[in-house]
Amino acid sequence: MKKRREEFNAFREEMNKRILDSDNLLVKRFFNLDTSAYKDGALSAKTKEMLGLVASMVLRCDDCISYHVEQCHKEGVTQEEYFELFGVALVVGGSIVIPHLRRAVAYLDELSA
Repeated sequence: MKKRREEFNAFREEMNKRILDSDNLLVKRFFNLDTSAYKDGALSAKTKEMLGLVASMVLRCDDCISYHVEQCHKEGVTQEEYFELFGVALVVGGSIVIPHLRRAVAYLDELSA
C-alpha cells in the first residue's frame, strides 16, 4: 500500500505543477481558492479537512479521499474521529460509499504504520 501512497503523492505533485505551469489565470485562481478554503478561520483547518473528507466520500472521489485522509492525519484527527466521520459519510451517502470507506481505511492504515 505504501507504493500506492507514494505514487499518488508523486503524480499529484507532478500534475499540479504541470497544470499550474500552463499559466491559466482561471485555473490558478481556482487552485488558490481551494487552498484558501482549508485554512483556519471561523472553523479550524482540522474541521475543514474533516468536512472535506466526508464530502469526498459521499461524492466517491478516491483521489480526494486519499488527499483528505492525509491532511486530516496531519491535522491530528484521531482514529475515533475518523470512524465517526466515516459513519457520517455512510449515513449521508449510503452503501455505495462502502468501497471508498475500505480504501480510506487502507490509506489511513498506511499513514499510521
